[in-house]
Amino acid sequence: MVNKAFTPPIECPVCGESVPRGARACPGCGADERSGWDEDTTRYDGLDLPDSAFDDEPTHRPAPRTSRDTLWLVVTFFVLLAIITAFVIR
Repeated sequence: MVNKAFTPPIECPVCGESVPRGARACPGCGADERSGWDEDTTRYDGLDLPDSAFDDEPTHRPAPRTSRDTLWLVVTFFVLLAIITAFVIR
């Protein structure tokens, strides 16, 4: 049962979106009084949640190819070529 005397916060404590006066749910994340749209956000303290530094997508660059990698690629190619040739010649 929803408390009709509930006044929504000015800013959603879940996502930080501005909430219009008289709104029944947050326009940004859909949170409402039943799903945790209250002023008491201390229940999330101590959960060791990541901060905003983890919001950005990490940029991973592939490792540069070394001469050793190229050598193994060439050796693999010639070994496969030798195996295929052995089966074709028979």
